[in-house]
Amino acid sequence: MTVDIVRGWAEDHLTEHTPALGRDGPVCPYVGPSIRRDLMWIGQIPGAQPRPSFVRQVLADALELFPELPPTEGGAAVLRTLITVLPDVRDYTLIDELHAELKTEFVAQGTMLGQFYPGCDQPGLWNKDFRPLDAPIAMLVVRTMMTTDFPFLLARPEWMTAYVKKFAPSLPAHVRHAVVSRLTAPQGSDVAAYELQPDPAPAAPGRTNGKPVHAGPRRAD
Repeated sequence: MTVDIVRGWAEDHLTEHTPALGRDGPVCPYVGPSIRRDLMWIGQIPGAQPRPSFVRQVLADALELFPELPPTEGGAAVLRTLITVLPDVRDYTLIDELHAELKTEFVAQGTMLGQFYPGCDQPGLWNKDFRPLDAPIAMLVVRTMMTTDFPFLLARPEWMTAYVKKFAPSLPAHVRHAVVSRLTAPQGSDVAAYELQPDPAPAAPGRTNGKPVHAGPRRAD
């Protein structure tokens, strides 16, 4: 049942385009390939009021487990997704609190921790009125950090440090400039807001359950 809900939402929403998104393409371009290659795993924590300490331990296990999920190398490695679903939770304060508490640990490892639940009001990057994290049930999602995650990491110097460590050789010039400006700005000074830049032209071609979501043979935004 839980797997069906998550898969249905992923296939009917995340892999589709909506005008409210504010850009071309699906809500998350990685979800479709992830499902087709069986690289999306789901674990479930039952109960309407799970102990925060227990959920925290499950996420600690996810942090340790995620880098070992296959494949660990190659282009498909970025498609891995590990989802912890809390289908009975209705008070989503726990989701937001654990996300805020643990995000730094995940970012330091080169991964992202996302919070999804019904009514999540985090705005989209391209359209501030779009709510990409609004989902049918509560979940915390671990995925590989992407270069496009830069806007999500501006708030904390340690997040930007982890981002630069992972991507420095391949960062676009405007992103490198924004990173340097943030890291070198005196404490308390105003720093210009980062503005999304158009994508460059494409280059020439040159656990508690531990069950994968099979494709039938992710912040989304």
